[in-house]
Amino acid sequence: QLRLVESGGGLVQAGGSLRLSCAASGRTFSSYAMGWFRQAPGKVREFVASISWNGGNTYYADSVKGRFTISRDNSKNAMSLTMKSLKPEDTAVYYCADSRYTAVTDRVTDFGSWGKGTQVTVSS
Repeated sequence: QLRLVESGGGLVQAGGSLRLSCAASGRTFSSYAMGWFRQAPGKVREFVASISWNGGNTYYADSVKGRFTISRDNSKNAMSLTMKSLKPEDTAVYYCADSRYTAVTDRVTDFGSWGKGTQVTVSS
């Protein structure tokens, strides 16, 4: 079992930046890949980014490629998502998640442990 807690969400104007953090506890953090997902009101949960167990490989949704950066620091049991050039369509609850596998993936069902989420709101 892995406990995940997100932080860093908030209200930001379009074009601005935010950095989300995910703190983990409960088991060895570095064992598996991690990911970020988001869910807007009335929408299904969608993939944002994932990172391999050792941070050596990353994968991004086309909608955020070039604007968002995922990273992890296994020594601190932490993962982050740096978001730049934010758009109103980025507004959603963002969740960090722990994968069942070591390699990057974009499937919701590949992730077993989830945080409670942090709200990101981008205004015009």
